Amino acid sequence: MAGTPTFAVVLDGLSTAGLETGCVHGVPWYVAQLGGHIVAALADPATPLADALATALDRVAALHQTCDLRNPGTPSATVAILRERPGALDHLVLADSPIVLEGVDGFTTLTDLRVDEVCQDLRAETERHETGSPEHRSSVAKLVAAQREIRNTPEGYWVASAASEAAVHALTGTVDSSDVRSAVVVSDGVSRLVTEYQMASWADVFTQLRNDGPAALIGKVRQVEASDPHGRRWPRYKAGDDAAVAFCQRDAVV
Repeated sequence: MAGTPTFAVVLDGLSTAGLETGCVHGVPWYVAQLGGHIVAALADPATPLADALATALDRVAALHQTCDLRNPGTPSATVAILRERPGALDHLVLADSPIVLEGVDGFTTLTDLRVDEVCQDLRAETERHETGSPEHRSSVAKLVAAQREIRNTPEGYWVASAASEAAVHALTGTVDSSDVRSAVVVSDGVSRLVTEYQMASWADVFTQLRNDGPAALIGKVRQVEASDPHGRRWPRYKAGDDAAVAFCQRDAVV
């Protein structure tokens, strides 16, 4: 996660499920490098968000050197960017880290759920097993392997990875900033508190962020996850997922 007074960036590295990636660096390295290069590419506020992402992807790809970027499991990540310009808010989402805008008429969720449309049979098989069980780990590996084969293809879904082409497929847009009171940019490990666990509304989330800050919200997510460690109530890939929150108000990014 990265932020300045005018933009917020949240990245969420994709699981490798212990499979070969062709990369000597790993997902944490990739996420750190990509985040830094996105921030650098956004130095010019006139740069379109998709162009900034494409530039960052190219620059990180050049850093791999001896890695096999043709490997379908090469490190990758979701991307969510929110940027303020005079009178406007630009957004970019690539995969399932959402941006939620709080306006005078309620909440607007900006997200990219194309990954949910693929490999649905394998996803259902994964959700049949208790989280952390041998059967669950095996089914997750099969699901990830199948997703890799259609990742960043027209038949599948798009994430930030080795090729800058992915930036073209990001969902982008602009809204009038006067219509937005505040916003959050989060990883899906946080948004599932609302979307999957249904243990809070977006109104609850924004209220907690204003009153207690991001750490308290992440603590709430961890509390809910701990109440269902084996995924019986809420089937999922792992007991606890990475959680990142950027809370954006008129004159601040927390």
